[in-house]
Amino acid sequence: MKAMVLAAGRGERLRPITDQTPKALIPVAGRPMIEYPLLLLRHAGITEIVINLHHLGAQIEDYLGDGRRLGLKIHYSREERLLDTGGAVRRAKPFLGDGTFIIINSDVLIDLRLQDLIAFHSRREAVATLVLRPDEKAEEFGAIECAEDGRIHRFLNVDIRTGSRAASKKRMFTGLQVIAPSIFDFMEEDGPFSLTRGTYARLVALGKPLYGFDYFGFWQDLGTAERIKQAEETLRREEVRLHYL
Repeated sequence: MKAMVLAAGRGERLRPITDQTPKALIPVAGRPMIEYPLLLLRHAGITEIVINLHHLGAQIEDYLGDGRRLGLKIHYSREERLLDTGGAVRRAKPFLGDGTFIIINSDVLIDLRLQDLIAFHSRREAVATLVLRPDEKAEEFGAIECAEDGRIHRFLNVDIRTGSRAASKKRMFTGLQVIAPSIFDFMEEDGPFSLTRGTYARLVALGKPLYGFDYFGFWQDLGTAERIKQAEETLRREEVRLHYL
């Protein structure tokens, strides 16, 4: 299995730091934040990885190189303009398109065992499986609603339910997902586009199997200085010990 780590963003919420340093290389508890998803993937035996680059991307490439230092084989997808998540994944199709693959954001700390996620995805024969978590602000930011078996039927405030209107669970997306290569059949052909707001909404509308994997363990977004500080405090106090470090 292969994976893609999304690292092309400008890191607007972390300016002015990101004017000179790419978000992916901002240190969190003594290591650049991008190393956390890379080490998570390595621990699960996923060593062939592509990283998309745009803003200050050369710094990321200079730091990680070919990945050998981390026991990985890293490739790069350099974007002349930001392609958003969907455009980035579609551009990496020559690398990713020969089998099921993982996509993870570079600014996410999560303690999920990827083998559990992959097994769930395989059993459901899903086109894509998103790791979801409960959050009291889910409705504010766009809740994802799932049936009891995990099948997604309402996506980011767009009511595109198929089948029964059974009771549902409201969740938020964590930035980690596993995807079948058939996803490329449902993507836009050109230009930047969102994987979540575009492709996944289309999948649900068409009745294709899109699933949510419930996760209740440690997760931290690293998109702001405050959240980075929270993550560092959690790790420093050893409230969480990431299983892959």
